Amino acid sequence: MRVLIESETRIPAQSREVKVESEFEKSVNAAISRSQQFLLGEQKPEGFWNGELMVDSTLVSDMVVFHHWDGSVDKEWERKAVNHIFSMQLPDGGWNIYYGGPAEVNATIKAYLALKLCGVSVRDPRMLKARQLALSMGGVPRMNTFSKLYLALIGLFPWEYVPTIPCEVLLIGKWFHVNFWEMSNWSRSMLIPLAIINHFKPTRPVQVDLDELYPEGIHERDLALQPDPEKVSWRNFFLWLDRLHKLAEWFAEHKIHPFRKSALKKAEKWMLERFEGSDGLAAIFPAMLNSIIALKALGYKNDNPILQRELRELKKLQHEEKDSVRIEPCFSPVWDTAIVAICLHESGISENHPALKKSAEWLMDREIRFAGDWVHKNPAKVEPSGWVFEFNNKWNPDVDDTAMVLLALRKIPTDNPQKRDECFKRGMKWMMTFQCKDGGWASFDKDCTKNLLEKVPFADHNAMLDPECADITARILELLGYENWNRNHSQIARAIEFVRDHQEPDGSWYGRWGVNYIYGTWQVLRGMRAMNWDMNEDWLQRGKNWLESVQHEGDGGWGERCNTYDDPVFKGQGPSTASQTAWAVMGLCAFDDPENPALKRGIEYLCRTQNADGSWTEAETTGTGFPKVFYLKYDIYRNAWPLLALATYKKICERAAAKNGKHS
Repeated sequence: MRVLIESETRIPAQSREVKVESEFEKSVNAAISRSQQFLLGEQKPEGFWNGELMVDSTLVSDMVVFHHWDGSVDKEWERKAVNHIFSMQLPDGGWNIYYGGPAEVNATIKAYLALKLCGVSVRDPRMLKARQLALSMGGVPRMNTFSKLYLALIGLFPWEYVPTIPCEVLLIGKWFHVNFWEMSNWSRSMLIPLAIINHFKPTRPVQVDLDELYPEGIHERDLALQPDPEKVSWRNFFLWLDRLHKLAEWFAEHKIHPFRKSALKKAEKWMLERFEGSDGLAAIFPAMLNSIIALKALGYKNDNPILQRELRELKKLQHEEKDSVRIEPCFSPVWDTAIVAICLHESGISENHPALKKSAEWLMDREIRFAGDWVHKNPAKVEPSGWVFEFNNKWNPDVDDTAMVLLALRKIPTDNPQKRDECFKRGMKWMMTFQCKDGGWASFDKDCTKNLLEKVPFADHNAMLDPECADITARILELLGYENWNRNHSQIARAIEFVRDHQEPDGSWYGRWGVNYIYGTWQVLRGMRAMNWDMNEDWLQRGKNWLESVQHEGDGGWGERCNTYDDPVFKGQGPSTASQTAWAVMGLCAFDDPENPALKRGIEYLCRTQNADGSWTEAETTGTGFPKVFYLKYDIYRNAWPLLALATYKKICERAAAKNGKHS
């Protein structure tokens, strides 16, 4: 706040302008300073940031099953696993897949099985509650394909009723409408080792069963996948095709399958190639675990260096403590580093600060100059570039991480500007070639949207496609706006049309990679503001109005849970969180009105809830892996996004003060 101080007796006929800081401004500035110091203290010596990715209990449950299949049981490790799994049990006896959510059938049965394998008595009251709840949700027959395949490995589900994942899919050329390269990046990495496993069916029975988790006993009608009531449908066609695959499996077992040998070789080669330059297959837990089982099924011995390396990479994902163990699905250093670097710079950290320079060098060194799997869907003649989410995963750079890194590189200081500029230019050209037919951008691939793939029997993990989405598209518009691209540029015009077409009737936008409508709406509003769009246009005002309508009256924050992916009726509902409040605040900041009451209450929430050390506390899950199936709590989010929100608010205050000063 600027005020004119004029002395009646001592300052003759002149005035001095003095900056007097209000209590509100003091609170904002103090919160920014504390946050900066906290984040600077979290930087690793190499220059990166890496917050933990926290997930549900299923990863530990899967590892218990693997160790029993593998014969590598460690009782001390199991004791810790039991503690971890029980610590996540809900009062009703089940296990959920996101904080505050209801029990979910796959997570519940996996946890129950893991505890049973670890020797926990089925008469334990906690197990009795779990059993009762699992039965009420339909029991084993309601588990998804990947869960049933893991049961089949230890003899608890018949392979006959596990949908076939044929390795011959690698032999189908791109000329065919439905082929391997039309699947999402992450599905390809999970399915190739599963196809190898599917061929060998390396069953190693355990000494327990799950008979008590079949509501009406074990009947064929509960094991087989159910067809659509309509006689003619794609699902029924694929179920018929699955029966044909089962017949082919019989021929393969009797060594009279004409293509199986070459398909297996190609699948093995594909997998081995993608170990190179990556921290495990695709650097993500499911693909890594599947690849280890596949290698063992192929006959690789425990002392094989390839297998040993994969086991070491898998072990790195585990956080083993005195009395518990938990597992991350992957690491997120590139994503986290780009976000934190942006937050620190935007909040006023010095241009010459060594922490920012170090992060710039680290990010530049992570650029991928290799033509990975993206070339199959994006044949554009462009110099390879891009960044990934993890430390090393050279086959799979992605658009979302690349956009975030470019947003960071254009701002943060470096002693090597030429290197930075070359990185930026390559990355920008590479990213722009991934625009899809409808004008949007997806995460890994271009036009990976053939809905037919969602009808195949093993597609019930809700992750077969990589659709373009408003949040990624808007982030790219934000970057292009800062770079002063012409709004009439054909790619920008198509992107804005895509964003407008995907607005919900109530004014919000769906968030594919963050929970959920708050995430999508914030990113679109911020992106359009960066484009210097007229924020008074009705469609953008409706986005603003929606954000204001879901602000909590009690504390002034915003919150939303993952149940919005199941039913949009829950959008904008959930306990207030620091990360989601920050997103909403930045969405409202796009309208350059620092006196907006809703915006000021959001800022007050962030200042009031900050911890003394500059961090924020947040239990809720605000990150999305696969909607309805897998969610993530990014631990960095609670501490990074609030700083960017506070910094953004401070800037619009400064702009408003400068504008008012000109008019006074």
